[in-house]
Amino acid sequence: MNAEDLPVTGSPDFASTHWSIVLAAGHRSSPDSRAALAKLCGAYWVPLYAYARRRVLDVHAAQDLTQAFFAQLLEKNPLAVARPERGRFRAFLLTAFKHFLANVRDQARAQKRGGGVAPLPLDFASGESRLTREPADNMTPERLYERQWVLSLLEQVLARLRDEFIRAGKERHFEQLKVFITPQTAPASYAELAPALGLTEAAAAVAVHRLRRRYRELLRAEIAQTVASPNEVDDEIRSLFAAFDA
Repeated sequence: MNAEDLPVTGSPDFASTHWSIVLAAGHRSSPDSRAALAKLCGAYWVPLYAYARRRVLDVHAAQDLTQAFFAQLLEKNPLAVARPERGRFRAFLLTAFKHFLANVRDQARAQKRGGGVAPLPLDFASGESRLTREPADNMTPERLYERQWVLSLLEQVLARLRDEFIRAGKERHFEQLKVFITPQTAPASYAELAPALGLTEAAAAVAVHRLRRRYRELLRAEIAQTVASPNEVDDEIRSLFAAFDA
């Protein structure tokens, strides 16, 4: 996966759940900021769990610590002391999690955290399944975090794209076309694709082109939700995929 394959021009679609809203609300109570934070945490919890699994030997302790961290994050207001270098949600989360782990001495203490805040519905079974696909080497917790962040990002983008096709009544088209944007699958030729979609070969090529263009747009929009300003999107793209390929 190469950063050169990704777009670095154009304006991202900044949604109401943009990380900048969470940062802007750091010094005051805001239901919108809490909802934005909860959504982003729900989308990107697996990288932190992966980090915990490399730092904590016991799987249940890693799960408790991950859940306790998010309970504390949603209950308290850590953004009140956010610094400019924490403007990227990816960096903010990892820094905050490291501080949290440093302050937690045992699992029992971790389980007492949260103050009654409803925990995020984290599917640890699926998280474990994802981690088993990682190479069993000496990858650092930080490197594993970066890899899982990229995979979580791409999952969010693919899910949003699929939802668009479903709303348009073209779910079958998406299932046929997605091989052209998922690197783990070998794409069919346009000649093979066209009959499955009821299109000419030329029309199938146009459909793939549009799919890839929309995928890039959604990728930028998703990354835009995790940085503090539009100016950071391109640099975040380069940083993320350079780290993933390293």
